[in-house]
Amino acid sequence: MLETSARLLRLLSLLQAHRDWSGTELAERLGVTTRTVRRDVDRLRELGYPVHATAGTPGYRLGAGSDLPPLLLDDDEAVAVAVGLRTAAGGTVTGIEETSLRALAKLERVLPARLRHRVRTLQSMTVPMTGGSAPVDPEVLTAVAAACRDHEGLRFDYRSHEGRESVRSAEPHRLVHSGRRWYLVAWDTDKEDWRTYRVDRLRLRTPNGPRFVPRNPPDEDLAAYMSRAISSAPYRYRARLTVHAPAEVVAERMPPTTGTVEPVDAQTCVLLCGAHDLDEIVVWIALMDIGFEVHEPPELIERVGAMAARLRAASEVGPHAAEPAPGRTAPDSGHPGG
Repeated sequence: MLETSARLLRLLSLLQAHRDWSGTELAERLGVTTRTVRRDVDRLRELGYPVHATAGTPGYRLGAGSDLPPLLLDDDEAVAVAVGLRTAAGGTVTGIEETSLRALAKLERVLPARLRHRVRTLQSMTVPMTGGSAPVDPEVLTAVAAACRDHEGLRFDYRSHEGRESVRSAEPHRLVHSGRRWYLVAWDTDKEDWRTYRVDRLRLRTPNGPRFVPRNPPDEDLAAYMSRAISSAPYRYRARLTVHAPAEVVAERMPPTTGTVEPVDAQTCVLLCGAHDLDEIVVWIALMDIGFEVHEPPELIERVGAMAARLRAASEVGPHAAEPAPGRTAPDSGHPGG
């Protein structure tokens, strides 16, 4: 009996790890006859696992059923699921926090001690930054994902950053998560161009639109495309600056949603970024503590000059200024730092 149970678990593990198996392949893996494989498959079906027979060469495939039978996970898969549930419990998808915690509690009850230790170690060494995230209705998220998978058009009401409402028709391509927000990359059928939409700002209309033939994506590197799109396109001001530091150094100091970096040479790069307020760009780039030059927009150049003048005035030596440190002289008026 124990041998049969172990073999059933091994068979289930094989079916979960591979899409199609022939009866002969399964028999060789399990060290039994194809007749025994057929009997074991029947037992799995009795336990609620939807094992389907495949066409052509007699074989088997594990399909989706009406109920959720137990899953077999290896160590790394179990840790990944547990970590994912912990993230979802306090994450950016509205309404699944409680269900994620319930699922996590069930999973941790059956995790071996060694895996519970791995999960808890990772949790204790991780500090989540959830502020500023935009929650998304999980039903909307799954509906959009299904439309991407099935190549079905979407119709939805969309609210822009300025609060303007519009009706959009689009051919969805992929969902992208920036770490704070969910975005949809889609072909806008009215504008006949690729667009990115924040999922928390769209309200789906039903039914979906017609099926479509997928187009070539706007960029082979979809992550880079999204970084460019969400770091500059939606903003009122788009800035271009030369930064006197290697591109990899600048990239390490900024998230992909803030801007994109293009190397010029080993010690210089071009930074493209955007914001709704010029002061956001001025303060952010100044705090990088790296030399830079602003090329556009003209308003940003003027704002940097005004801010520099204000900072110079604040740093000028006044009547109550502290004495300079030994060996140093006070800076000349209007020239901080000497």
